Amino acid sequence: MEPDAPNADAIADTDPYLLFDEWFAAARQSEPNDANAMALATADADGMPSVRMVLLKGHGRAEGFVFYTNMNSRKGREIAANPQAALLFHWKSLRRQIRINGPLSPVTQHDADAYFASRSRDSQLGAHASDQSAPLANRAEFLDRFADAQARFRDGEVPRPEHWTGNRVRPHSIEFWQDRPNRLHERRRFTLVDDGWTSTLLYP
Repeated sequence: MEPDAPNADAIADTDPYLLFDEWFAAARQSEPNDANAMALATADADGMPSVRMVLLKGHGRAEGFVFYTNMNSRKGREIAANPQAALLFHWKSLRRQIRINGPLSPVTQHDADAYFASRSRDSQLGAHASDQSAPLANRAEFLDRFADAQARFRDGEVPRPEHWTGNRVRPHSIEFWQDRPNRLHERRRFTLVDDGWTSTLLYP
């Protein structure tokens, strides 16, 4: 297969939020499962990194990139100690990736309550039953805790646990990667400068 022409430029030098919206919309049409899945990398106070998959639950210029979690979990403790994160979207069906870096901040209590209320009842109960990241003797123990939560909230709404909330990444950089023939891939990185964005192509 012949490489692209020298002036081929599939990744536009444009508003990175609009470009993200365009790529995300395409992924929602092509990915078989969880187009909003993203790898979230955090690090503890000593700089030891860890990474896991989470789901994007909101995004935009004003709100950043939002996910929700148990703040007593390992990721929650790392966020508290070192509120910086890296995100990675990999859409294999499109042969595209997006990398995002920036500081973390909590969502408002109102936003956390609203999103928690939108979850299925079993997911709400699971947030009460799980001591996320803590050692578990056996699965039966977890299922017993879930049954206890079912009984406790049998007659009413399930409240949001105080330790369960959302975080937003406000990007300092957003990098788009597009697969190309012969591994002559294309990368464009947008960097926040004051209140605007600059961008540059990168060698793949």
